[in-house]
Amino acid sequence: MSEDLEKRVEYAASGITPQTKPDERRRYLGSLRERVYLRMNLTECQDPALTQLFLAHLKDYQGYTILINGNTPNPAFVGKIESQASKLGIPFRLVNDDTAKTGDDDSAILVVSKTAINQMRVEIGQVYPPELPKEKLPAPKKKGLFERLFGDQK
Repeated sequence: MSEDLEKRVEYAASGITPQTKPDERRRYLGSLRERVYLRMNLTECQDPALTQLFLAHLKDYQGYTILINGNTPNPAFVGKIESQASKLGIPFRLVNDDTAKTGDDDSAILVVSKTAINQMRVEIGQVYPPELPKEKLPAPKKKGLFERLFGDQK
């Protein structure tokens, strides 16, 4: 217990506030995983189908905040998010600090809550899975009277 007290006194004296879960905050643009509703990585931001999917569901994000990586390689998509979010009254923030990484799997767009929501699946492909193709089943062959009466007599 004295170690905790010593650390707190040391932090207070130096003016540094310790940050909880620093690795998680770097991955989620300064937010925490438990607050994330939806995540798109930098590769997904270049996929036209996924960007359209995100914009189509923008109304679903009322009450959330959109965090945008300042290093997102698709500025047209970012501009559409900003303009439509402004029209809908959804707050957004452009993140340009050291958490805005440029790797393919790094976060580009996050929809986050102010409090913990503990969403199990946060990737855009998991939140809005693609529809399976619909196959038409062949119509069952109707049996005639003799087939129904005398069928399967081999």
